[in-house]
Amino acid sequence: MEIRQLNYFVKAAEYLHFTEAAAACFVTQSTLSQQIKQLEEELGMLLFDRIGKHVRLTEAGGVFLLHAKKILQDVKRSKQAINELNNLEAGDLKIGVTYAFSSMVLPALSPFSSKYPGIKIFIEYGTPELLELKLKAAELDIILTFHEESDNEGLEMQPLFSSRIMMVVSRKNPLASLKKISVNELATLELILPGKGFSSRDYVNELFNKKNIEPKIRIEMNEVNSLLTLVESTSWVTILNEKAILTWDSLIAIPIAGKERYKQAFILWQKGVYKKKAATLFLEELGKILW
Repeated sequence: MEIRQLNYFVKAAEYLHFTEAAAACFVTQSTLSQQIKQLEEELGMLLFDRIGKHVRLTEAGGVFLLHAKKILQDVKRSKQAINELNNLEAGDLKIGVTYAFSSMVLPALSPFSSKYPGIKIFIEYGTPELLELKLKAAELDIILTFHEESDNEGLEMQPLFSSRIMMVVSRKNPLASLKKISVNELATLELILPGKGFSSRDYVNELFNKKNIEPKIRIEMNEVNSLLTLVESTSWVTILNEKAILTWDSLIAIPIAGKERYKQAFILWQKGVYKKKAATLFLEELGKILW
C-alpha cells in the first residue's frame, strides 16, 4: 500500500468519477484505475462499485475512506513538523480564539508578525464548543479559551493564567474609586454584558439568581473590544475577567464582594498531535503581554 494509492482513492471517493479524479491528481485515468485496483486486491475487497463511467463507494470503501484520510492527514502533519525543524520561522498557524480572549490576543499579533514575518496567522473567533469541533477536525492548530480542566476528552491542555471575574468601569466613572462592590449595588447599575456562553456571563447569572435579582442589562454583545469601548466612553459598567482590560489604561477592574471567582485559561490542541513550533513562538509573545 502506497501513499499515492491512498491519494488516488480519496480523490476518486470525492469525485465519484475516475476520469475527473485522475485529472485532479494529474495522472491518466488508466493509471488511477490500475492503482485503485491494486489497492483493492491488496485489501481483498472492492472499494467501489463501477457503474458505467461513474462509481460509488461500497460499504468497505466508506470504512476505508475514514482511515485513508487520517493516514494522509498524519503524513501531512509529519512533513510539516520536519519542515518546521528545518525552518523554524516559516509556515502558518491557525488559532481559534473564544470571544473573551479577543482583547488579549490582538496586542500580540503585530509584534509577533514583525518578529516572524514568514509565519502566516489565521485567527478564528467562536464559541468554545464550535472551536473544539474544528480543532478535532484539524481545521485549527490550537485554541485559546477559558475551560474546565476536567472536560478534556481528546485534547491536550496547557494552563495559561488564572483571572478573577470583576466589575469593569471607566476611570472617569465615579465608581472607579470603590474598593469593592456588592451584588445588591450591582443590581442598581446599567450593565453592558457579554452574551450567553461567556464564563463571566455565567458567573453574573449565578450571582443574581442566588439573590433572586433581575439585573439592569442594557446591552449584550460578544465582541469584547466594542464592549470595552462603550464602557470606556459611558457611565455603563460590565463584568469580565480582569485580564480582558490588561491593555486598557482607561479602565479599572473592581472586585465583587463575596467569594472571589477565578477562571482558568488554557491553550488546547489535539491529543497525540504535534504542537507546531509556531504555536510555541506565538505563546511566548502572548506571555509578554499577559504576565
